[in-house]
This record gives sequence, C-alpha cells and structure tokens, in this order.
Amino acid sequence: MTQDTSALDDPVGRSLRGPHARFARRLGRAVTYLPEVTTFSVVPADADVSDWDDLAKLLAPGELADMFSCPATPPSGWEPVFRLEGRQMVWRGEGRLDHPPVRPGAGVVELTADDVPEMLGLVARTRPGPFWPRTRELGTYLGIRDSGTLVAMAGERLRPPGWTEISAVCTAPEARGRGNAARLVRELVVRITARDERPFLHVAETNTGAIGLYTRLGFETRKQVTFRGFRAP
Repeated sequence: MTQDTSALDDPVGRSLRGPHARFARRLGRAVTYLPEVTTFSVVPADADVSDWDDLAKLLAPGELADMFSCPATPPSGWEPVFRLEGRQMVWRGEGRLDHPPVRPGAGVVELTADDVPEMLGLVARTRPGPFWPRTRELGTYLGIRDSGTLVAMAGERLRPPGWTEISAVCTAPEARGRGNAARLVRELVVRITARDERPFLHVAETNTGAIGLYTRLGFETRKQVTFRGFRAP
C-alpha cells in the first residue's frame, strides 16, 4: 500500500485540524484536545513565545500539556513532567484484509460509554498510556471479557487524514499469554483497512515485548520519537 506518510509527522495537529476538529480547543497556532478527552497538545515546530502563550491560555494553570512527538521546546515557566523515548510504527500490509470483522458473540465486543469505568480500571492496572474518561469517543474501542469481566482492550485514537492510530492495547495480568492483544489488534486492522485507511501506532522503546508483537502482526518502524509533557505556567 503506497500512501503519503507526511501526516504522521504531526499526528496530533493533523487530527485536531481534521477528523477530530470537534474535540479541539484552538487559539492562533496552538491547539489542544478538550478536557477529559486527552491531554495531547501541539504548537508548530518553529513555535515562538506567542504560540506557547496561546497554548497556556487554552489550558488551566498547571494543566498537563502532553506534547506527544511535537519537537518544539517551551520557554521557561513550563514545568517538565516526563520524557519518554519511543517509536512510531505503521502497518505494512497491502490493501484491505480479506476477512470480515469478528462477529458479535465471538468474544470480541465493542465497548460503549457504559463500559468506561471498567475501561479506566483496566488502564489503571496495566498503564498502556494516557486514557481519560472521554478518550473512548475518539474512535472504536474493542474488548474481551472473561466471565463478564473486561480483561483486554484496544482502540482507535489519533486520526490524521488517511490514518488511524491503534492505542490503549492492554491485557489484565491474569489474562496474559492467551493472544488477546493480537486478536484485538488484528480486528482493528480489519476495521481500519475496510475504511480505506491505514493503521499506525506508537510504543515505548523499552516495551520490547509489544514491539515484537506488533512486528509479527505486520507493523514496521517508521521513525523514533520522543514523548514529552509539561505543565502550563
């Protein structure tokens, strides 16, 4: 599948100015998601002091600005919170997959607003990355239940035009080793490619197990990224 990957250089900004515009707070060249959707924010790579001032006006004092892979460096007054090395991976498959989505009742279920408390509980136990009360609204989230209990999930997050990010891939400790994560990621790939979009994802560099899994599922590294977060002055 030949496709322009330039949108993936600014996945947050391209999502907020495109498919996720309804979730955006914007001022000048600064843009961020609504509270409780996600803390991702972005300014241009060549941001000046006025751009950072605009972002500060969008955020409450002390609110986290998760700059994701934005390379801009804030001025003094923005408190560093975290820095994490990672990589961006894209699905290298060709065209649509040739099998339909998993049928209801086959073990994989679509998660709804009623499932959010349980989703947040699973995230708290497994720490797959940022996930907030309204993150589920960004796309389709799928889960696997065992005796009624949610033990694994994965879903769609960033949506730069032509692409969909697979995110929040997590499995409860007692349900690991059963292929749940692979099953969910494969199902999301089916759904994303059925829309003529291409899957991509991000993973921490230290998470070698996940990198190996994604590689086996048909993803390849596009580039290394650095994730950073700051608190607004």
